[in-house]
Amino acid sequence: MKFLSSDRGSETDECSVHTRLRRESKKLTGARREILRVLEKESRPLTNKEIFQLLPIGRCDLATVYRSVQLLEELGVVKKFVFGDGAARFAFIAEGGDSHRHHLVCTQCQKIMEIGECIVRELEERVAARSNFKAVTHRLEFFGVCPACQ
Repeated sequence: MKFLSSDRGSETDECSVHTRLRRESKKLTGARREILRVLEKESRPLTNKEIFQLLPIGRCDLATVYRSVQLLEELGVVKKFVFGDGAARFAFIAEGGDSHRHHLVCTQCQKIMEIGECIVRELEERVAARSNFKAVTHRLEFFGVCPACQ
């Protein structure tokens, strides 16, 4: 999921994001580039306010973060996650990358951990076969109390 680090593969990803934006007559502005850098560095989805707080001071305002993240979501560059606490969170999705993710959310402090495996793919396939539905997908989030809050 490299976007802008110095390794050779990241150039392709930046070009890929640039291409996706250009298809929609949009530019990879400095603010959008910084937002994507922030999202790439984090292992958990972030709210718009968290993204803003992690940006270099003076890079852009909060309204620009909201507008940019909304555009990046519409273009499939970031994915939106909602965990039932009223805050939308966003994560960078590399082109051709797997946007399918599951999370464990602390109900006390809202700490979010990504779960690296999907245990329901087989069930998803059975549901699709039995129902004759196509493109069956799912969302699965786990909630509990993290060790720090226990």
